[in-house]
Amino acid sequence: MSRLKPSLVLLTLVASIGVACAAPKMRSTLNRRPTAAEMAQLWVKPANIASRDLFWGAGGEKYAPTPDVTYKVKSFDETGMSGGWDLVGPDGREYSVKIGVEAQIEVVASRLLWAVGYHQPPTYILTKYNLSGEKAGELPMTGRFRPDLEELDNIGDWSWHENPFVGTREFKGLIVMQVLMNNWDIKTQQNKIYEVKRPGEPNRWYVVRDLGAAFGKTAWPVGTKGNPEDFESQQLLRKVINNTRVEFDYDARHQELFEDITVADVIWICELMNQITPKQYADAFRAGAYPPDVAERFISKLRSKVQEGLNLRGRR
Repeated sequence: MSRLKPSLVLLTLVASIGVACAAPKMRSTLNRRPTAAEMAQLWVKPANIASRDLFWGAGGEKYAPTPDVTYKVKSFDETGMSGGWDLVGPDGREYSVKIGVEAQIEVVASRLLWAVGYHQPPTYILTKYNLSGEKAGELPMTGRFRPDLEELDNIGDWSWHENPFVGTREFKGLIVMQVLMNNWDIKTQQNKIYEVKRPGEPNRWYVVRDLGAAFGKTAWPVGTKGNPEDFESQQLLRKVINNTRVEFDYDARHQELFEDITVADVIWICELMNQITPKQYADAFRAGAYPPDVAERFISKLRSKVQEGLNLRGRR
């Protein structure tokens, strides 16, 4: 067998990498506009955003874990960027608990998504709690608690690129939400489908979960998380193209998700976000156990980015 020239090998390698890294195509799995019932699996118009309780969030106080009881460790998870436990409370309820910087971020991000109509499972922060079992007392205690509920059954993942909602304003609004929060870790593994057994609810939820890579600076392969100075360094938009398309100030992967986002799409979601009151913002960050001075920096920047979107109204 003849030996390949080094230049040919290099060209072949570059071509292979280019193919492997080619952006996935965006495709609706329905090939039509979702029905109202189908759309409700992703987004439900809130009756009154300003009335939503962003301290307790989607689950309300009902599912909140109690800090002054002892939780037993079922297992310890060292996969991913943050560690965590699967815990069991004294009443038998199980919780998925994430520790590290992502814990606080996830609670806040979840509340903002829920505020504007996107489904979220209940999440809470405990800064102190009692543990028995593996690694108890060895790791930071502040943790994001997500209760395991019988009426919400996680049945698998869903793709940003192929799903029933591609092309809809509601789906595009969800994408813009990731930019508003500077979530740079957009991937299928973070998206979950829940079978829902609640009266009056859609039978399925499409949820963006595990939102811990937000509120920092977007970059690839790794951005920052929960860093107010970095969060303040980026705007929502770089420019508007032909008064119809937008270019976001967003430097992570999956730029193909943004190709069809229009001025009207940005305005739509920013008008919903603009209905969140200052108190609600403060409650959301208080739920994430952020000190008031740090919370105010995040809130100020978020509201500034929302205002950037609202300022596009003259171009619509």
